[in-house]
Amino acid sequence: MFNIKKIRYQFPIFKIFDDEKIIYLDNASTTHKPKCVIKEMNDFYLKEYSSIKKGIYDYSINNTERIENIRKNISYFINSKNYREIIFTKGTTESINLIVNTLGRKILSNNNNILISISEHHSNIVPWINLSKEIKYEIRFIELLNDGNLNLDKMLSLVDKYTKIISITQLSNVLGIENNIKNIIKILRSLNNDLFIIVDGTQYITHNKVNVQDLDCDFYMFSGHKIYGPTGIGILYVKEKIISNLPIWQSGGSIIKNININNNKIDYIDYPWRFEPGSINAASIIGLNSAINFIENINFINIIKWEKLLINYLINLLKENFKDIEIYGENKNKISIISFNIKKINNFDIGTVLNKNKIYIRTGNQCAIPLMNFYNIDGLCRVSISIYNNFNDINTFIDKLIYTVYILKKI
Repeated sequence: MFNIKKIRYQFPIFKIFDDEKIIYLDNASTTHKPKCVIKEMNDFYLKEYSSIKKGIYDYSINNTERIENIRKNISYFINSKNYREIIFTKGTTESINLIVNTLGRKILSNNNNILISISEHHSNIVPWINLSKEIKYEIRFIELLNDGNLNLDKMLSLVDKYTKIISITQLSNVLGIENNIKNIIKILRSLNNDLFIIVDGTQYITHNKVNVQDLDCDFYMFSGHKIYGPTGIGILYVKEKIISNLPIWQSGGSIIKNININNNKIDYIDYPWRFEPGSINAASIIGLNSAINFIENINFINIIKWEKLLINYLINLLKENFKDIEIYGENKNKISIISFNIKKINNFDIGTVLNKNKIYIRTGNQCAIPLMNFYNIDGLCRVSISIYNNFNDINTFIDKLIYTVYILKKI
């Protein structure tokens, strides 16, 4: 049974927010941390801390085993075939850069092209652009339909025998629209079975169950801090037949089997560990594992139902109270995110006045300038909900937004 009071109680920050009457609606930027995550990370630092993969003493051996068991748990969480398909990274940005600098450098040449949608976060655009300046491949951008969905006909027309990679988000960080990744991948593979398909699941995985084998993607990634875990940790899934052939990107300690200084030959350890140089972020891995266990205990069925109630309630109130509102990507596939503008009022001004009234939302270009250009705007207001939000949060936000619009229209 989903109990919102019990869930909010698990997040210490809301004791402070409730006392100060703060409403937090910026969950697509980052989520708050439950007690269990904070406790397990604190316990590790206070009672169990050691190096990982290096020591022959008990603490190091035990913690190394613990980290590898967490790798297996994360593999189970997204239903990968093998735990060795899981790489620990700093987050989605590093995961994408790893793919660009391993797969991208290995397979792309100047007669190739890749596909990216215009609704991608900058982290899934900029690294590809930077590499294209060096290798000179073509980047083809998938456009959107008026309702915010990917234009599949346009996408299919962009695929040819020279297309090597498609990298798309499962859930837009601006529009809150779920792309039907499974169907898209099925269609793409029927056109070009040699395609490498990369999925950014950063926004999606907080709100719904992921099964990478069912999706049949080659890469899947997400960040810990978006899923009630700590910052500085991310997960990159790479299909085993691909990860076994990826070249090294970053070098350093903990991944070396042997170095021959006579011929400069370096032998690396096996995957996935060879993609994790240096001292691994053990505390954040432990925190992420705790966060995953936390949401699995709540159950995604309950999460989906609760968040759907909230997002529909929010949409209805926005439409009822603001006749001059423009909601971007308005369709039935919305999950957790609503982005909008009020005509003739700057989004930054709205966010500034709301902040003074203790309502926290996101404004600006959302790290998605190509999408802003598509809508011919320089920014927007984004409201993003999560499992700990409630109807009072939505009602208070609407009341304060009404006041904010009234004040700004008088100026």
